[in-house]
Amino acid sequence: MTKAALWLVTPFLFLALAGCSPIQRFHGYAPDDTQLAEIEVGRDTRATVAEKVGRPGMSGVMEGSAWYYVQSDWVEQGWRAPVEVNREVVAISFDGADRVSNIERFGLQDGEVVPLSRRVTSTGPTGLTMLRQLLSNLGQFNPAQMLGRR
Repeated sequence: MTKAALWLVTPFLFLALAGCSPIQRFHGYAPDDTQLAEIEVGRDTRATVAEKVGRPGMSGVMEGSAWYYVQSDWVEQGWRAPVEVNREVVAISFDGADRVSNIERFGLQDGEVVPLSRRVTSTGPTGLTMLRQLLSNLGQFNPAQMLGRR
């Protein structure tokens, strides 16, 4: 009887353990240091950078400012929300003549949460609970006002 129960439970045990194993996801692309070493500051242009490391997924807000290569590594484990474990941002800046003026690499530790858009709805009075609001009105109640007398 115990052997039969063990044979029945074993597949479910393996499925449960497989469901808890971490899942890694990789998003984006950032050139590594060997690829960036091929780019010469002051000499290479947008066209040559595109040939050497490819075009980025994002560019600067203003035309001619910079190219941004972003790579993020995420780990998702079980029912928990995914956690970003690594982020690299490579910024290649260009001058007015479209030549490379600067190359910078930023990591997750350099990042800062910046809200790009925020819509806040008022949650009502702060600091007062519903019960406190009701009880605070009891002292202001005058039965004579309800009857039309002053």
